[in-house]
Amino acid sequence: MQIQQPVDNNKLANLIISRKFATVDHVRGMWPYISPTRDIGKLLVECGLLPEPIYKKMVEYLNQTSAPRLPSESQPQSQPVDRVTRQVEPGLKTQREESNSVSKIAEVSDQQPEPSQSVISADISITDTIQEMFSFARNFDASDLHLSVNNPVIVRKYGTLLRVTDTIVTSEKAEQCVRQILTGEQFEQFTSSGDIEFVYDGEEAGRFRVTVIKQRFGWDVTARCIPKSIMSFEETGMPLSCKTLTEWAQGLVLVTGPTCCGKSASLATLVQMINQHRKEHVITLESPIEYLYTPEMAQMTQREIGKDTQSQESALRAALREDPDVIVVGELRDLSTMQLAVSAAETGHLVFATMNTISASRTIYRLIDSFPPEEQGIIRNMVSESLRGIISQQLIARMDGTGMVAAYEVLIVNSAVANMIRKDEAHQLGTAMITGKANGMQILDDSLRALAMQGIISQEEATSRSMVKSSISVK
Repeated sequence: MQIQQPVDNNKLANLIISRKFATVDHVRGMWPYISPTRDIGKLLVECGLLPEPIYKKMVEYLNQTSAPRLPSESQPQSQPVDRVTRQVEPGLKTQREESNSVSKIAEVSDQQPEPSQSVISADISITDTIQEMFSFARNFDASDLHLSVNNPVIVRKYGTLLRVTDTIVTSEKAEQCVRQILTGEQFEQFTSSGDIEFVYDGEEAGRFRVTVIKQRFGWDVTARCIPKSIMSFEETGMPLSCKTLTEWAQGLVLVTGPTCCGKSASLATLVQMINQHRKEHVITLESPIEYLYTPEMAQMTQREIGKDTQSQESALRAALREDPDVIVVGELRDLSTMQLAVSAAETGHLVFATMNTISASRTIYRLIDSFPPEEQGIIRNMVSESLRGIISQQLIARMDGTGMVAAYEVLIVNSAVANMIRKDEAHQLGTAMITGKANGMQILDDSLRALAMQGIISQEEATSRSMVKSSISVK
Protein backbone atom coordinates (compact mmCIF):
# COMPACT_ATOMS: atom_id res chain seq x y z
CA MET A 1 0.00 0.00 0.00
CA GLN A 2 1.33 3.47 -0.91
CA ILE A 3 1.97 5.77 2.06
CA GLN A 4 0.95 9.40 1.49
CA GLN A 5 3.92 11.68 1.92
CA PRO A 6 3.67 15.21 3.40
CA VAL A 7 2.88 17.73 0.70
CA ASP A 8 5.72 19.88 -0.66
CA ASN A 9 4.83 23.41 0.49
CA ASN A 10 6.81 25.05 -2.32
CA LYS A 11 4.97 23.12 -5.02
CA LEU A 12 1.62 23.60 -3.33
CA ALA A 13 2.24 27.34 -3.02
CA ASN A 14 3.20 27.61 -6.69
CA LEU A 15 0.07 25.72 -7.69
CA ILE A 16 -2.18 27.94 -5.54
CA ILE A 17 -0.62 31.11 -6.94
CA SER A 18 -0.78 29.92 -10.55
CA ARG A 19 -4.52 29.19 -10.13
CA LYS A 20 -4.95 32.72 -8.67
CA PHE A 21 -6.46 31.56 -5.38
CA ALA A 22 -3.87 33.63 -3.48
CA THR A 23 -1.20 36.19 -4.23
CA VAL A 24 2.52 35.89 -3.54
CA ASP A 25 2.09 38.34 -0.64
CA HIS A 26 -0.64 36.15 0.89
CA VAL A 27 1.64 33.12 0.77
CA ARG A 28 4.62 35.01 2.16
CA GLY A 29 2.52 36.33 5.02
CA MET A 30 1.35 32.85 6.04
CA TRP A 31 4.69 31.06 5.49
CA PRO A 32 6.08 31.57 9.04
CA TYR A 33 3.03 29.78 10.47
CA ILE A 34 3.58 26.51 8.62
CA SER A 35 3.91 23.55 10.99
CA PRO A 36 4.10 19.76 10.56
CA THR A 37 0.31 19.56 10.88
CA ARG A 38 -0.62 22.72 8.94
CA ASP A 39 0.75 23.19 5.43
CA ILE A 40 0.37 26.39 3.40
CA GLY A 41 -2.87 25.13 1.87
CA LYS A 42 -4.53 24.50 5.23
CA LEU A 43 -3.54 27.96 6.41
CA LEU A 44 -5.09 29.56 3.33
CA VAL A 45 -8.24 27.46 3.77
CA GLU A 46 -8.55 28.79 7.32
CA CYS A 47 -8.18 32.32 5.96
CA GLY A 48 -11.02 31.72 3.53
CA LEU A 49 -8.79 32.29 0.49
CA LEU A 50 -8.73 28.70 -0.74
CA PRO A 51 -11.86 26.49 -0.96
CA GLU A 52 -11.30 23.26 0.93
CA PRO A 53 -12.45 20.95 -1.93
CA ILE A 54 -9.93 22.62 -4.27
CA TYR A 55 -7.22 22.29 -1.61
CA LYS A 56 -7.90 18.55 -1.29
CA LYS A 57 -7.73 18.07 -5.08
CA MET A 58 -4.45 19.97 -5.20
CA VAL A 59 -2.94 17.77 -2.49
CA GLU A 60 -4.19 14.64 -4.24
CA TYR A 61 -2.73 15.85 -7.52
CA LEU A 62 0.66 16.65 -6.00
CA ASN A 63 0.81 13.32 -4.18
CA GLN A 64 0.13 11.50 -7.45
CA THR A 65 2.68 13.44 -9.45
CA SER A 66 5.34 13.03 -6.77
CA ALA A 67 4.82 9.27 -6.33
CA PRO A 68 7.89 7.21 -7.40
CA ARG A 69 7.50 5.47 -10.79
CA LEU A 70 8.11 1.75 -11.20
CA PRO A 71 10.96 0.67 -13.49
CA SER A 72 8.45 -0.95 -15.84
CA GLU A 73 6.78 2.35 -16.62
CA SER A 74 7.51 3.90 -19.97
CA GLN A 75 9.09 7.05 -18.57
CA PRO A 76 12.42 6.84 -16.78
CA GLN A 77 12.46 6.88 -12.96
CA SER A 78 14.78 9.86 -12.87
CA GLN A 79 12.39 12.17 -14.70
CA PRO A 80 11.86 15.33 -12.57
CA VAL A 81 8.50 15.59 -10.90
CA ASP A 82 8.26 19.26 -11.88
CA ARG A 83 7.82 18.30 -15.52
CA VAL A 84 4.65 16.28 -14.94
CA THR A 85 2.20 19.13 -15.40
CA ARG A 86 -0.24 18.01 -18.07
CA GLN A 87 -2.24 15.42 -16.12
CA VAL A 88 -4.61 17.53 -14.04
CA GLU A 89 -7.36 16.13 -11.86
CA PRO A 90 -10.94 17.04 -12.75
CA GLY A 91 -11.92 20.31 -11.09
CA LEU A 92 -8.46 21.88 -11.53
CA LYS A 93 -8.56 23.94 -14.73
CA THR A 94 -5.38 24.12 -16.78
CA GLN A 95 -4.03 27.59 -17.50
CA ARG A 96 -1.00 29.04 -19.24
CA GLU A 97 2.16 28.83 -17.24
CA GLU A 98 2.69 31.94 -15.16
CA SER A 99 5.92 33.88 -15.41
CA ASN A 100 8.74 32.85 -13.09
CA SER A 101 8.42 36.09 -11.12
CA VAL A 102 4.89 35.09 -10.10
CA SER A 103 5.06 31.32 -9.77
CA LYS A 104 8.33 31.10 -7.86
CA ILE A 105 8.90 32.30 -4.34
CA ALA A 106 12.60 32.91 -3.97
CA GLU A 107 12.40 33.84 -0.32
CA VAL A 108 11.15 30.49 1.00
CA SER A 109 13.36 27.50 1.60
CA ASP A 110 12.98 23.98 0.23
CA GLN A 111 12.24 22.55 3.64
CA GLN A 112 9.14 23.02 5.72
CA PRO A 113 10.15 25.35 8.60
CA GLU A 114 9.26 25.10 12.24
CA PRO A 115 7.80 28.45 13.38
CA SER A 116 10.00 28.62 16.48
CA GLN A 117 13.13 27.74 14.50
CA SER A 118 12.63 29.87 11.38
CA VAL A 119 15.64 31.86 10.20
CA ILE A 120 14.51 34.98 8.38
CA SER A 121 16.45 37.23 6.08
CA ALA A 122 17.00 40.37 8.15
CA ASP A 123 19.09 43.50 8.02
CA ILE A 124 20.85 42.69 11.28
CA SER A 125 24.22 41.25 12.23
CA ILE A 126 25.68 39.75 15.38
CA THR A 127 28.31 42.51 15.22
CA ASP A 128 25.69 45.26 15.55
CA THR A 129 25.46 47.27 18.75
CA ILE A 130 22.52 46.56 21.00
CA GLN A 131 21.09 49.98 20.09
CA GLU A 132 21.09 48.91 16.43
CA MET A 133 19.37 45.65 17.42
CA PHE A 134 16.73 47.64 19.29
CA SER A 135 16.13 49.75 16.18
CA PHE A 136 15.80 46.60 14.07
CA ALA A 137 13.27 45.08 16.48
CA ARG A 138 11.20 48.27 16.41
CA ASN A 139 11.24 48.56 12.62
CA PHE A 140 10.51 44.83 12.24
CA ASP A 141 7.39 45.23 14.41
CA ALA A 142 8.70 42.66 16.91
CA SER A 143 7.32 42.62 20.44
CA ASP A 144 10.47 41.22 22.05
CA LEU A 145 14.20 40.91 21.37
CA HIS A 146 16.21 38.04 22.90
CA LEU A 147 20.00 37.92 23.28
CA SER A 148 20.85 34.56 24.82
CA VAL A 149 24.33 33.07 24.99
CA ASN A 150 24.87 30.13 22.58
CA ASN A 151 21.74 31.09 20.62
CA PRO A 152 21.28 33.34 17.58
CA VAL A 153 19.59 36.70 18.00
CA ILE A 154 15.86 35.97 18.28
CA VAL A 155 12.80 38.21 18.06
CA ARG A 156 9.18 37.48 18.84
CA LYS A 157 6.82 38.73 16.17
CA TYR A 158 3.08 38.20 16.41
CA GLY A 159 3.60 35.53 19.05
CA THR A 160 6.18 33.51 17.10
CA LEU A 161 9.92 33.30 17.81
CA LEU A 162 12.08 34.00 14.75
CA ARG A 163 15.84 33.66 14.40
CA VAL A 164 17.30 36.72 12.72
CA THR A 165 20.99 35.76 12.63
CA ASP A 166 22.84 32.58 11.74
CA THR A 167 25.70 33.35 14.13
CA ILE A 168 25.18 32.66 17.83
CA VAL A 169 25.61 35.17 20.63
CA THR A 170 28.84 34.58 22.55
CA SER A 171 29.22 35.33 26.26
CA GLU A 172 31.62 38.15 25.34
CA LYS A 173 29.06 39.70 22.95
CA ALA A 174 26.30 39.44 25.56
CA GLU A 175 28.47 41.12 28.19
CA GLN A 176 29.39 43.88 25.74
CA CYS A 177 25.70 44.54 25.01
CA VAL A 178 24.79 44.62 28.69
CA ARG A 179 27.52 47.13 29.49
CA GLN A 180 26.26 49.37 26.68
CA ILE A 181 22.84 49.88 28.27
CA LEU A 182 23.47 49.73 32.05
CA THR A 183 24.52 52.72 34.12
CA GLY A 184 27.22 52.25 36.74
CA GLU A 185 24.63 52.01 39.52
CA GLN A 186 22.52 49.53 37.57
CA PHE A 187 25.56 47.41 36.71
CA GLU A 188 26.52 47.21 40.37
CA GLN A 189 22.98 46.17 41.29
CA PHE A 190 22.94 43.54 38.53
CA THR A 191 26.28 41.97 39.47
CA SER A 192 25.21 41.67 43.11
CA SER A 193 21.65 40.40 42.58
CA GLY A 194 22.00 38.44 39.31
CA ASP A 195 19.08 40.13 37.58
CA ILE A 196 17.68 43.59 36.92
CA GLU A 197 14.64 45.09 35.21
CA PHE A 198 14.55 48.63 33.89
CA VAL A 199 13.38 50.79 30.99
CA TYR A 200 15.94 51.80 28.38
CA ASP A 201 15.30 54.86 26.23
CA GLY A 202 16.80 54.28 22.80
CA GLU A 203 15.78 57.74 21.57
CA GLU A 204 14.73 57.15 17.93
CA ALA A 205 14.40 53.41 18.61
CA GLY A 206 11.93 54.17 21.39
CA ARG A 207 11.60 52.80 24.90
CA PHE A 208 12.20 49.18 25.90
CA ARG A 209 11.47 47.30 29.09
CA VAL A 210 14.69 45.37 29.56
CA THR A 211 15.41 42.37 31.79
CA VAL A 212 18.99 41.21 32.23
CA ILE A 213 19.77 37.95 34.03
CA LYS A 214 22.75 35.75 34.81
CA GLN A 215 22.53 32.13 33.64
CA ARG A 216 24.90 29.19 33.43
CA PHE A 217 26.52 30.28 30.13
CA GLY A 218 26.63 34.03 30.71
CA TRP A 219 24.28 37.00 30.63
CA ASP A 220 20.93 37.11 28.83
CA VAL A 221 18.96 40.15 27.68
CA THR A 222 15.23 40.26 26.97
CA ALA A 223 13.82 43.56 25.71
CA ARG A 224 10.11 44.30 25.31
CA CYS A 225 9.23 47.05 22.83
CA ILE A 226 7.06 49.70 24.49
CA PRO A 227 4.75 51.38 21.96
CA LYS A 228 5.73 54.96 21.23
CA SER A 229 2.18 56.20 21.79
CA ILE A 230 -0.81 55.19 23.89
CA MET A 231 -3.58 53.58 21.88
CA SER A 232 -6.97 55.24 21.72
CA PHE A 233 -9.92 53.37 23.16
CA GLU A 234 -11.14 52.51 19.66
CA GLU A 235 -7.73 51.13 18.65
CA THR A 236 -7.68 48.65 21.55
CA GLY A 237 -10.93 47.00 20.48
CA MET A 238 -12.26 46.98 24.05
CA PRO A 239 -16.05 46.68 24.35
CA LEU A 240 -17.83 50.02 24.81
CA SER A 241 -18.90 49.07 28.34
CA CYS A 242 -15.25 49.38 29.45
CA LYS A 243 -15.50 53.15 28.96
CA THR A 244 -17.88 53.40 31.91
CA LEU A 245 -15.20 52.01 34.22
CA THR A 246 -13.26 55.29 33.90
CA GLU A 247 -16.27 57.34 35.01
CA TRP A 248 -16.49 56.16 38.63
CA ALA A 249 -15.46 58.45 41.49
CA GLN A 250 -14.29 55.56 43.66
CA GLY A 251 -13.90 51.80 43.47
CA LEU A 252 -11.57 49.11 42.13
CA VAL A 253 -11.05 48.27 38.45
CA LEU A 254 -8.84 45.32 37.47
CA VAL A 255 -7.22 44.55 34.11
CA THR A 256 -6.14 40.92 34.02
CA GLY A 257 -4.68 38.29 31.71
CA PRO A 258 -1.63 36.05 31.29
CA THR A 259 1.83 37.58 31.02
CA CYS A 260 2.63 39.43 27.78
CA CYS A 261 -1.02 39.91 26.79
CA GLY A 262 -1.14 43.70 26.61
CA LYS A 263 -2.48 44.49 30.09
CA SER A 264 -0.17 47.49 30.48
CA ALA A 265 -1.31 48.90 27.13
CA SER A 266 -5.00 48.54 28.02
CA LEU A 267 -4.43 50.06 31.45
CA ALA A 268 -2.54 52.98 29.87
CA THR A 269 -5.49 53.62 27.54
CA LEU A 270 -7.93 53.81 30.45
CA VAL A 271 -5.64 56.10 32.45
CA GLN A 272 -5.13 58.35 29.42
CA MET A 273 -8.91 58.69 29.07
CA ILE A 274 -9.05 60.01 32.64
CA ASN A 275 -6.11 62.31 31.90
CA GLN A 276 -8.01 63.75 28.92
CA HIS A 277 -11.44 64.17 30.49
CA ARG A 278 -11.17 64.62 34.29
CA LYS A 279 -9.65 67.42 36.40
CA GLU A 280 -8.20 65.09 39.01
CA HIS A 281 -4.90 63.98 40.55
CA VAL A 282 -3.66 60.66 39.16
CA ILE A 283 -0.77 58.83 40.85
CA THR A 284 0.80 55.82 39.13
CA LEU A 285 3.04 53.29 40.92
CA GLU A 286 4.97 51.24 38.37
CA SER A 287 7.90 48.86 38.22
CA PRO A 288 9.31 50.16 35.94
CA ILE A 289 7.55 53.13 34.31
CA GLU A 290 6.61 52.08 30.77
CA TYR A 291 4.19 54.64 29.34
CA LEU A 292 4.85 58.37 29.82
CA TYR A 293 1.81 60.60 30.34
CA THR A 294 1.70 64.26 29.38
CA PRO A 295 -0.70 66.09 31.75
CA GLU A 296 -3.80 67.32 29.96
CA MET A 297 -6.83 67.92 32.18
CA ALA A 298 -5.45 65.82 35.04
CA GLN A 299 -2.41 66.25 37.27
CA MET A 300 -0.18 63.23 36.56
CA THR A 301 2.34 61.89 39.11
CA GLN A 302 4.38 58.83 38.09
CA ARG A 303 6.57 56.98 40.60
CA GLU A 304 8.92 54.09 39.84
CA ILE A 305 9.35 51.32 42.40
CA GLY A 306 12.98 50.92 43.41
CA LYS A 307 13.94 54.32 42.04
CA ASP A 308 11.49 56.87 43.44
CA THR A 309 10.35 54.71 46.34
CA GLN A 310 11.64 51.59 48.11
CA SER A 311 8.65 49.31 47.66
CA GLN A 312 5.18 49.13 46.20
CA GLU A 313 3.68 48.87 49.68
CA SER A 314 5.39 52.02 50.95
CA ALA A 315 4.50 53.89 47.75
CA LEU A 316 0.84 52.95 48.07
CA ARG A 317 0.76 54.01 51.72
CA ALA A 318 2.35 57.33 50.79
CA ALA A 319 -0.05 57.83 47.87
CA LEU A 320 -3.01 57.89 50.26
CA ARG A 321 -1.51 61.01 51.86
CA GLU A 322 -0.84 62.83 48.56
CA ASP A 323 -4.39 63.99 47.87
CA PRO A 324 -5.03 61.50 45.04
CA ASP A 325 -8.28 60.98 43.17
CA VAL A 326 -7.07 58.04 41.06
CA ILE A 327 -4.33 55.55 42.02
CA VAL A 328 -2.85 53.25 39.38
CA VAL A 329 -0.94 50.19 40.62
CA GLY A 330 1.18 48.42 38.02
CA GLU A 331 0.44 44.97 39.44
CA LEU A 332 -1.15 43.51 42.58
CA ARG A 333 1.57 41.02 43.52
CA ASP A 334 1.33 40.36 47.24
CA LEU A 335 -1.04 40.41 50.20
CA SER A 336 -0.03 43.81 51.60
CA THR A 337 -0.52 45.53 48.23
CA MET A 338 -3.91 43.89 47.75
CA GLN A 339 -4.98 44.98 51.23
CA LEU A 340 -3.97 48.57 50.58
CA ALA A 341 -5.59 48.64 47.13
CA VAL A 342 -8.92 47.37 48.46
CA SER A 343 -8.73 49.80 51.40
CA ALA A 344 -7.96 52.72 49.07
CA ALA A 345 -10.98 51.82 46.92
CA GLU A 346 -13.15 51.72 50.02
CA THR A 347 -11.95 55.10 51.30
CA GLY A 348 -13.09 57.10 48.30
CA HIS A 349 -10.39 56.60 45.65
CA LEU A 350 -10.63 55.10 42.18
CA VAL A 351 -7.98 52.38 41.96
CA PHE A 352 -6.79 50.71 38.76
CA ALA A 353 -4.51 47.66 38.87
CA THR A 354 -3.47 44.58 36.90
CA MET A 355 -3.31 40.92 37.92
CA ASN A 356 -1.95 37.83 36.16
CA THR A 357 -5.18 35.83 36.01
CA ILE A 358 -7.00 34.54 32.94
CA SER A 359 -10.68 35.15 33.76
CA ALA A 360 -12.97 37.23 35.94
CA SER A 361 -13.92 34.36 38.25
CA ARG A 362 -10.31 33.30 38.79
CA THR A 363 -9.41 36.91 39.53
CA ILE A 364 -11.96 36.99 42.35
CA TYR A 365 -10.70 33.69 43.77
CA ARG A 366 -7.06 34.82 43.52
CA LEU A 367 -7.82 38.12 45.23
CA ILE A 368 -9.83 36.57 48.10
CA ASP A 369 -7.62 33.51 48.59
CA SER A 370 -4.53 35.70 49.03
CA PHE A 371 -5.84 36.64 52.48
CA PRO A 372 -5.70 34.42 55.58
CA PRO A 373 -8.81 32.23 55.98
CA GLU A 374 -10.02 34.17 59.03
CA GLU A 375 -10.03 37.43 57.00
CA GLN A 376 -11.59 36.17 53.80
CA GLY A 377 -15.18 36.77 54.86
CA ILE A 378 -14.49 40.44 55.60
CA ILE A 379 -12.47 40.92 52.40
CA ARG A 380 -15.21 39.24 50.37
CA ASN A 381 -17.68 41.86 51.62
CA MET A 382 -15.22 44.68 50.93
CA VAL A 383 -14.54 43.49 47.38
CA SER A 384 -18.24 43.02 46.64
CA GLU A 385 -18.87 46.67 47.58
CA SER A 386 -15.77 48.28 46.03
CA LEU A 387 -15.17 46.29 42.83
CA ARG A 388 -16.48 48.08 39.74
CA GLY A 389 -15.38 45.74 36.97
CA ILE A 390 -12.80 43.32 35.59
CA ILE A 391 -11.37 43.32 32.06
CA SER A 392 -9.64 40.03 31.20
CA GLN A 393 -7.84 39.76 27.89
CA GLN A 394 -5.69 37.54 25.70
CA LEU A 395 -3.56 38.49 22.70
CA ILE A 396 -3.88 36.25 19.64
CA ALA A 397 -2.02 36.25 16.33
CA ARG A 398 -4.16 37.27 13.37
CA MET A 399 -4.72 34.52 10.84
CA ASP A 400 -3.39 36.67 7.99
CA GLY A 401 -0.08 37.19 9.78
CA THR A 402 -0.40 40.98 9.97
CA GLY A 403 -0.39 41.44 13.74
CA MET A 404 -2.09 40.59 17.02
CA VAL A 405 -5.68 41.06 18.16
CA ALA A 406 -7.11 41.05 21.68
CA ALA A 407 -10.04 38.97 22.90
CA TYR A 408 -11.83 40.38 25.96
CA GLU A 409 -13.91 39.17 28.87
CA VAL A 410 -15.76 41.95 30.68
CA LEU A 411 -17.41 41.77 34.10
CA ILE A 412 -19.44 44.79 35.19
CA VAL A 413 -20.37 44.58 38.86
CA ASN A 414 -24.08 45.01 39.55
CA SER A 415 -26.16 43.95 42.54
CA ALA A 416 -26.40 40.34 41.33
CA VAL A 417 -22.64 40.04 40.77
CA ALA A 418 -21.89 41.71 44.11
CA ASN A 419 -24.18 39.22 45.83
CA MET A 420 -22.36 36.28 44.20
CA ILE A 421 -18.99 37.61 45.39
CA ARG A 422 -20.35 38.17 48.92
CA LYS A 423 -21.74 34.62 49.08
CA ASP A 424 -18.51 33.02 47.73
CA GLU A 425 -20.22 32.00 44.47
CA ALA A 426 -17.68 33.37 42.01
CA HIS A 427 -18.01 30.17 39.97
CA GLN A 428 -21.41 31.50 38.83
CA LEU A 429 -19.97 34.70 37.36
CA GLY A 430 -19.86 33.13 33.89
CA THR A 431 -23.63 32.72 33.96
CA ALA A 432 -24.02 36.27 35.24
CA MET A 433 -21.94 37.62 32.35
CA ILE A 434 -24.00 35.66 29.80
CA THR A 435 -27.28 37.01 31.18
CA GLY A 436 -25.77 40.48 31.60
CA LYS A 437 -24.93 41.13 27.95
CA ALA A 438 -27.39 44.01 27.90
CA ASN A 439 -25.30 45.66 30.61
CA GLY A 440 -22.11 45.35 28.57
CA MET A 441 -20.81 42.08 30.00
CA GLN A 442 -19.06 39.54 27.81
CA ILE A 443 -17.43 36.16 28.35
CA LEU A 444 -14.14 35.35 26.69
CA ASP A 445 -15.62 32.57 24.56
CA ASP A 446 -18.08 35.00 22.92
CA SER A 447 -15.21 37.32 22.00
CA LEU A 448 -13.20 34.43 20.56
CA ARG A 449 -16.19 33.19 18.57
CA ALA A 450 -16.79 36.65 17.11
CA LEU A 451 -13.14 36.95 16.03
CA ALA A 452 -13.27 33.51 14.42
CA MET A 453 -16.53 34.28 12.59
CA GLN A 454 -14.98 37.46 11.17
CA GLY A 455 -12.02 35.43 9.89
CA ILE A 456 -9.58 37.36 12.10
CA ILE A 457 -8.38 34.27 13.98
CA SER A 458 -8.71 30.58 13.12
CA GLN A 459 -11.32 28.39 14.74
CA GLU A 460 -8.55 26.11 16.02
CA GLU A 461 -6.93 29.07 17.79
CA ALA A 462 -10.26 30.16 19.24
CA THR A 463 -10.98 26.65 20.50
CA SER A 464 -7.55 26.23 22.08
CA ARG A 465 -7.99 29.45 24.09
CA SER A 466 -11.63 29.06 25.08
CA MET A 467 -12.76 28.32 28.61
CA VAL A 468 -15.33 25.76 27.36
CA LYS A 469 -13.97 23.95 24.28
CA SER A 470 -17.39 22.91 22.96
CA SER A 471 -18.71 26.49 23.06
CA ILE A 472 -16.65 27.72 20.09
CA SER A 473 -18.27 27.19 16.72
CA VAL A 474 -18.46 29.52 13.75
CA LYS A 475 -21.26 27.61 12.08
